[in-house]
Amino acid sequence: MDVLVVQHPLAQTRLTALRDSRTDSANFRAALHELTTMLAYEAARTFEAATFPVHTPVAVAKGTRLSNPPLIVPVLRAGLGMADATLALLPESSMGFVGLARDEKTFEPRPYMESLPDDLSTRPVLVLDPMVATGGSLEHCCRLLSARGCVDMTVLCALTTPEAIRRLEQSGLPLKLVTASIDDGLNESMFITPGLGDAGDRQFGAYAPHFE
Repeated sequence: MDVLVVQHPLAQTRLTALRDSRTDSANFRAALHELTTMLAYEAARTFEAATFPVHTPVAVAKGTRLSNPPLIVPVLRAGLGMADATLALLPESSMGFVGLARDEKTFEPRPYMESLPDDLSTRPVLVLDPMVATGGSLEHCCRLLSARGCVDMTVLCALTTPEAIRRLEQSGLPLKLVTASIDDGLNESMFITPGLGDAGDRQFGAYAPHFE
């Protein structure tokens, strides 16, 4: 699995704002939006492009457009905060959704919705999830995509862990990962450390899912 850590100073300043416990929800969302733009920019370097003639006011120039715009898939709910920035950078793209919540007793993902095309065999996919902690939720999402034939998946996340990278490497899924940080690891509650807290809560306010 290819892993790209974006060390650009501007990306790291936005990550610092996300980590800071004093950052309020509005500024957290703004920092995540800006960091996502940088991550998506780096991820798009390998996208296939086609050229075509474009008429300037002076002459004909060579234009460029994406040959096969990706499907953007935010993992709900935290991934919603990355969706607008990615779609703004890639307006030709379409969007699907996967909803997953973590069972706080087992730490396993609990799916509650999916909205995806039936056939993804010819489309690249960008998966958006600010925090990839254990890798369980992300693996579940990517297996849904793989079951629809997807063979080109790129994950954008603000930060991840060595444990998640190992799990995703062992999954055998055709994944690439673009992140701003590989953090130290997980604590006893399976939260990333030093991390940034709960990305969903910090964006939208606290919400505790209930499972029977």
